[in-house]
Amino acid sequence: MSYNLIIISIFSFIFGCQIQNSNIKVLEPAEFKNQISNHSVQLIDVRTADEYKSGHINNAKNIDFLSSSFVYKINKLNKKKPVYVYCKSGNRSNKASKQLAELGFTEIYDLKGGFLNWRE
Repeated sequence: MSYNLIIISIFSFIFGCQIQNSNIKVLEPAEFKNQISNHSVQLIDVRTADEYKSGHINNAKNIDFLSSSFVYKINKLNKKKPVYVYCKSGNRSNKASKQLAELGFTEIYDLKGGFLNWRE
């Protein structure tokens, strides 16, 4: 291993820099909509229950990322099937996507810009 690679690895570890997980793909709203309408998918809204009640994408299941039961509920999903996630603006779904990858999900799609960017 080269000296430079060792230094980069150390800085990455110290400062928490991570390489983008290849299991996660951020999709533009049109592509996200196309994929969820053409397939039977696991569609997860990671916003709070109140946000979900104020409006959500059809057939989305609400699993609040900020809830203490998030990991428990997510682990009930099929890790081998694609999972589509969204939140309000894309921040929580980005974090949720990383958590899903850590839990062993292999195909994760995140709605770019979140529900604010969604048009039915």
